[in-house]
Amino acid sequence: MTPGRSQNALDSLHFDNRFVRNLPPDPEPSNFRRQVMNACFSRVAPTQVSAPQLVAVSPDAAALLDLDEKAWQSDLFVQVFTGNHLLAGMDPFAMCYGGHQFGNWAGQLGDGRAINLGEVVNRQGRRWVLQLKGAGPTPYSRSADGLAVLRSSIREFLCSEAMFFLGIPTTRALSLTLTGETVERDMFYDGHPKEEPGAVVCRLSPSFIRFGNFQIHGARQENTVLQQLIDYTIRTDFPHLGAPGQDTYIRWFQEVCQTTCSLVLDWMRVGFVHGVMNTDNMSILGLTIDYGPYGWLEDYDPVWTPNTTDAHGRRYCFQNQGQIALWNLARLANAVYPVITDAKPLKAALEDFSRAFQQGWQTMMVQKLGLNRFQPDTDDSLIKNLLALLQARETDYTLFFRGLARVRFSKTLSENDILPVPGPIKEALYQPDQIHQEYEKQLSDWLRQYHSRIIQDKVPRNMQKKQMNRQNPLYVLRNYLAQMAIDKAENNDFSMVHELLEVMKTPYEFQPGKEKFAQKRPEWARNRPGCSMLSCSS
Repeated sequence: MTPGRSQNALDSLHFDNRFVRNLPPDPEPSNFRRQVMNACFSRVAPTQVSAPQLVAVSPDAAALLDLDEKAWQSDLFVQVFTGNHLLAGMDPFAMCYGGHQFGNWAGQLGDGRAINLGEVVNRQGRRWVLQLKGAGPTPYSRSADGLAVLRSSIREFLCSEAMFFLGIPTTRALSLTLTGETVERDMFYDGHPKEEPGAVVCRLSPSFIRFGNFQIHGARQENTVLQQLIDYTIRTDFPHLGAPGQDTYIRWFQEVCQTTCSLVLDWMRVGFVHGVMNTDNMSILGLTIDYGPYGWLEDYDPVWTPNTTDAHGRRYCFQNQGQIALWNLARLANAVYPVITDAKPLKAALEDFSRAFQQGWQTMMVQKLGLNRFQPDTDDSLIKNLLALLQARETDYTLFFRGLARVRFSKTLSENDILPVPGPIKEALYQPDQIHQEYEKQLSDWLRQYHSRIIQDKVPRNMQKKQMNRQNPLYVLRNYLAQMAIDKAENNDFSMVHELLEVMKTPYEFQPGKEKFAQKRPEWARNRPGCSMLSCSS
């Protein structure tokens, strides 16, 4: 079905499509699975669907495209962003890239279920690539169908926006639509497939280029294409670095290391675990990209991973994310070396990452504690003892830090007294009725250590609380909340999708009447599929 072309803000979108204009295309026009050589993309159209239906729109993301409510409430919007209709100027394509998956080179991967509709330049001159996820097969789909289901699409839609409002660099989500068709998925790859509602998410980003885009050409020794891609990336997304050349290439790699470092520290600040830090899921812009089996720490467990595929090796667990980011950057360095041809500055940039990450982690942790700056003589042990304490008892990572900001300290604390567990901290414990004396003693010792450190900073407690609450969110998209929204949506009730989207817009501020979204994981969700761990199944 192709809608009529009535007046609509969508008709005024200005498509620039610099990627397809400047980089070598796949010469094969047909859409079949294949190895694509010496090309950065393949042109491919989205698959037509039977009954598209709008589930949700992010008005804030729509504003990035200068689209008002009238535009996104139109039938034209639904048809375009489910893949049934192409606007004038759209030139859809799928990108070619490779990647290391769980530490192993996987060869060609590419946009297997993502189709880029085109690049819009808005009124402010900002570039946004429009990408449909779940809109059908591409030459890179391998044995898959290129489709997505409602449950994973809800998670991607909500998390993209939640991360933005947490202040974490991310791709954005414009819309979530149903296709009117079903898709067969085996959620846990255990031989029990079922039919699920098909869905499409429209994602926005200044660029969807990943580490893997460079890796595929480096691995194939397609050095001419590799240099074209690097030069394009610098001119388009890093113009402040200057014209492409050897010095600029080095500055570019250094900046990629820096933004990746900052990104992972932001994840860890809020307790986020990406779950699939393969090199094809690492943005060259330092954005959070590809929301698969992600999750937030609930009880603090540094080796927790939300990914069932990673349950044995725990490669992508919470505490490994900095180390994996560095490993991935080293793979990127190997890929771009044929163009840069000098290993020393690449190695130096990786070494700088290690130092910056350690320093950044220390700074981040003392900021979570409301302290002015990291002081090695006191804060190494303060942080180490705290993390041991959190792990010793099942303690909610998010609620602990919010609760700690509410703890009131007397002017003097006895060195020997065992203090009762403060109420705000007790609220963060998953088994508060099982507190034992040894834990109370350890907590008392730590609170005295913390109080002594607070006194050194000479910051009024009310000011310290405000600082802590700017670093520590109250509302995060816990897996069980997303699953509750999914359960309702699969029964054609999308109210919780809309409510969560609204709540997650102000994650650092208390919202009256929304207390239920700032609670610990309920016991029923401890081991329930979708609430504890997830698979890579779409």
